Amino acid sequence: MAVCYLTDIEAASKGVRLILYDPSEDAVKEVLDEEYKPYFYLPHPLTPEARASIESMGGRTQVTEKRDLFTEASRLLTKVEVEDPSAVQRLSRRFKRSWEGDVPPPLGYAYDHNLSFGAPYKVGGDSITPAYEIPRELKPLFEERFREVKARDPEKHGLIERLFSLCSQPIPEASPAKLGIAGEISREDLYLAFMLARVASLPIPVASTSRRVSTWIRSMLHAFLRRKNILIPRSEELRRGEEVHRVKGGLTMPPESGVYFNTVVVDFESLYPSLIDAYNLSYETVNCGHPECMNNKVPGTEHHVCKRRRGVYSVLIGALKDLRIRWFKPLSRDPSISESERRLAEAAARLLKLILVASYGVTVRIRGLAQPALAESITAYGRYSLKEAWRMATEMGLHPLYGDTDSLFLDNPSEEAVNFLIKKVKNELRLDLAVDKRYSVCVLPRAMKAYFGVKSDGTPDIKGLTALKSNSPQLVQKVFTRCVRELTDVRNWAEFEMAKERIRRIVREAINDLKAGRLPLEDLEYSVRLHFDPYEKGVEAETLHQPYQCAVQLIDSGLRVKVGEEVRFVKVKPFKYRGKTFTVKPTILVRGFHEVNVDDYVKNLISALNQTFKPMGIAFDKPMHRDLADFM
Repeated sequence: MAVCYLTDIEAASKGVRLILYDPSEDAVKEVLDEEYKPYFYLPHPLTPEARASIESMGGRTQVTEKRDLFTEASRLLTKVEVEDPSAVQRLSRRFKRSWEGDVPPPLGYAYDHNLSFGAPYKVGGDSITPAYEIPRELKPLFEERFREVKARDPEKHGLIERLFSLCSQPIPEASPAKLGIAGEISREDLYLAFMLARVASLPIPVASTSRRVSTWIRSMLHAFLRRKNILIPRSEELRRGEEVHRVKGGLTMPPESGVYFNTVVVDFESLYPSLIDAYNLSYETVNCGHPECMNNKVPGTEHHVCKRRRGVYSVLIGALKDLRIRWFKPLSRDPSISESERRLAEAAARLLKLILVASYGVTVRIRGLAQPALAESITAYGRYSLKEAWRMATEMGLHPLYGDTDSLFLDNPSEEAVNFLIKKVKNELRLDLAVDKRYSVCVLPRAMKAYFGVKSDGTPDIKGLTALKSNSPQLVQKVFTRCVRELTDVRNWAEFEMAKERIRRIVREAINDLKAGRLPLEDLEYSVRLHFDPYEKGVEAETLHQPYQCAVQLIDSGLRVKVGEEVRFVKVKPFKYRGKTFTVKPTILVRGFHEVNVDDYVKNLISALNQTFKPMGIAFDKPMHRDLADFM
C-alpha cells in the first residue's frame, strides 16, 4: 500500500473526494467516498412543518444520539442529510433551531472520520488508514518530557501524544502545485503550513494562506468535539444566553517611580493559556450546573468552576501550551541539532504561540467562540495571580516595583530569592514564572505601562515612550545609541550621575556639530514610504505632506516615483515651489549644508531624546541642572 499525504478534501457530485500526494510517484491521487452525505441537525421529534420542509428539499432523516457539552447527557436529534454540499448552510437556516449547518462539509468529513490534513496515510483502493506514530527514536525523550503530564492529566496527555505523533512526521518534498498551493512557497512556510494543517485540522491549501487565528481555533475545537461525539453548540448556546460585552482586562500595579539598578523582570509564561489549563476554564466548566462546585469561586467574580470534569477548551489549549513549552521551545535552542532543524522548531513554537495568544481574545468577541463568563474568568484569575505573586514577593522581603498583567519588576533581588519565588508560585498557583529580563538600569516614570531599561548587553528596552521612530534620521539614532551606551555599565547612583554628565556632553557635541555643518547630509536624511499616488497627490492637494513634497520634486527632475516606494529627503529652510511652501528637498537635490533647517533638526533631536531621558532627570531643553525628583 502506498503511503500518501492527505492535502485536501473536496465536495464531489456524489459524496466527497480526498486529495492525497504520493511521494513515491510524485503524483496526486484521489479517493472518492460516494456514500457520504453532508448534514445538519434538528430537534427530535420533528414538527410536521419541519418534516414537510425537509421532504420539499429532498433531504433524508435519521434519528441519532449526541452528547450535550454542558450537561453531558445524551440527546436524540434528527440528522438531516442533503445531496448538495453547497446548500447545507442555507437549508439549515430555514429552521429556528438547527446545529452544525455552518461546519463546511469537507471539514465535517475529516472530523467525522478522524482524519488529519498533512498527515501520512496508507492508501489501498478506496480505503485509507493512518501511517503515523511517534518515531521510535523520539519515544523515550517524549515520555520523559511528558511523564508528569501523563500522571496528572491523562486526557491532556492523550491529546499531546496525538498532536506530537502528527507534528513529528516528515514534510514531503513536492512542488507547491501538487500540494494544492498556488504560487511559490519557502521551505519554512511549507513546514508551517503542514504544522498548522496537522494541529488545526485545516486543508493544506487553506493552512498555507489562512491568517485568521480564530478560524484555526474554531476548526480545532470542532474537530475535538466531533471526535468525542459532542454536539457543537450554536453561538447563543455557547454564550449561555449572554450578549458579547466588554470584559475587564489585566491588572496593572502602580509603579514606584524612580531609577533602579539591577532590576529583574519575572513574568508568567503564557499566562492566559496557563490559567485556562491550570484552573480548568472552559465553556462548560465555568458556571457548571453541579451544586457541589458552587463554592469553587473564580476570585473577584460570581462565577464558579467545575470540579467534577475536565473542560474541553482547557484540555485543548493546555495540550498546545505544553507541546510548545516542553518540546518545540527547548528544541529551538538545542545545539545538538542542525541550524535548519532549530529554525523549523522555532517556527513551530511561534505558530503555537500565535494560537495560544489568541486563546483568550476569541472568547471575548468571536462569534461561535465567545463566552463572556469564560473570558471574565480568565482575566479574573490573571489579576488574582499577579496580586498573589506580588504578595508572595513582599512577604519574602523582595521589593516589587511595578506589576503589569503578567510581569513583575523586582528591585535588586538575589538569584536565590528569585528562584525561591518561582518555586513558590509554581507550588501555590500552579503557574510557571520565569526571569524575562534583567536591566542594569531601569527607569519607571509615574505613568503606568511605560518604562525604560538598559539590558546588561547595552540594548535599550523602551515601552510606552516615543524615543525613536522607524524613519528617524541617522543623527537621532546615532546620538540615542551613544547615550544609551553610557548607561550600560552603571551599577549605582554615583556612576549614574557621572553617566548623566557624559550624556549631556554627547548631546551638546552633536548639536554643535549640527550647527557648524560638520555632519554628512546622509545623517539628516528621512526615509518614508509613499502610500498614495504622488502624481495625483501633487496635483490635487492644497498642502503637501513632506514625503509628497519630495516626490513632486523628484518627478519634476525626470525621475519616476510609484506608490509603495521610499523617498529620501532632508528638511530645509522653507522655500516656494509650484506656488506652495515646501520644507524638504530630496537628498540628491540639496545643494549644500547652508540649505538645511538646522533649528528644526535641533528641536526634533531634543524632543526625541527627552521622551526617554527626561524621566531620568536629564533634560536637554533646560540650561540649569535639575534633580530626578523634579521629573517623577
